[in-house]
Amino acid sequence: MMKLNQKQRDIINIILKNGKMPSSAVCAEMSRLGSEVSLVTVKRALSLLKKEGLLDVSGFGPSTQYEASVIGRLFAPIDARKYCAIEPDRRFGLDRYNFALLASMPSTLFDKNELATLNTATVTFKERSKDASDVIQKKELERLIIELAWKSSKIEGNTYTLLDTEKLILERKEAPGHDKKETQMILNHKDAFIFIRENLSFFRELTRTNLEKLHSILVKDLSVHFGLRASPVGVLGSKYQPLDNSYQIAEAVEALCRAVAGMETPYDKALSALLGISYIQPFEDGNKRVSRLMTNALLLAHGCAPLSYRSVDENEYREAILAFYEINSLLPFKKIFIAQYEFASAHYALQG
Repeated sequence: MMKLNQKQRDIINIILKNGKMPSSAVCAEMSRLGSEVSLVTVKRALSLLKKEGLLDVSGFGPSTQYEASVIGRLFAPIDARKYCAIEPDRRFGLDRYNFALLASMPSTLFDKNELATLNTATVTFKERSKDASDVIQKKELERLIIELAWKSSKIEGNTYTLLDTEKLILERKEAPGHDKKETQMILNHKDAFIFIRENLSFFRELTRTNLEKLHSILVKDLSVHFGLRASPVGVLGSKYQPLDNSYQIAEAVEALCRAVAGMETPYDKALSALLGISYIQPFEDGNKRVSRLMTNALLLAHGCAPLSYRSVDENEYREAILAFYEINSLLPFKKIFIAQYEFASAHYALQG
């Protein structure tokens, strides 16, 4: 994927905001925003962005119009925080499911430098895990489960502290003053992670079967129906409305499974699964929890470090997910993924 200069970034953002546009309108909008460029320069830039697959073109001659392609959306240089600061109904993103998205995903989502960073982190993780004693291994596993259960639940609004989570998981002591569902949510995270560890071959690829199995563990005793949903769901703070047709939801899950199977590396599989599950919202509740645990399942099944999300900022996480829902840009979340993977490889030791 080409590295965009500021002018190219501006053009992509203008087209995302305005939809299909002729080159003259793009040039006029750039001028309005304070960038004095000639129409010839804009046309040259548009031609290059089309060649790189970032723009789709329709029409001929004076009627030629440009719009962001799936690839252009996936790699759109979006400031998620700035975008999410706009009220949902005033945002320029998509409000419906993009049927072309999963089918058009490239086989790798990372550039060479990013892959080098991730591979180096994996080497670090394997070296640390190889040298760890059985006692250390047991403590590391407990620590990872505690921190994952705490942070993943906190992202969903759970009010258990890290210390309370530790007492619950290690001593089965429930924290006073908390809803029983908060306690169950954390215990379900523990059970899900242990199930993954004991069934790694089951998670070499994403399938509807292992997706539904993981969901059933994560929502056990939380009054949530198992299986793909048959009714609409909304997304708080977003204009995006997920699919509400059960047949289309099932087809979307299968499309995601195919996309993940076609990915080149475990990191690509993990990131595409995390974003894809969150995007489809296949279940009536627990979707983002399932996406985080499935990410770990795919990573562990391929000998990579699992993510605890311990150091992630919850607001940054939510904003990055919303940017994917509405813009389909994976760049904000890819940044989080790489940072969390580096953190995990340097802080945990865990043998397969």
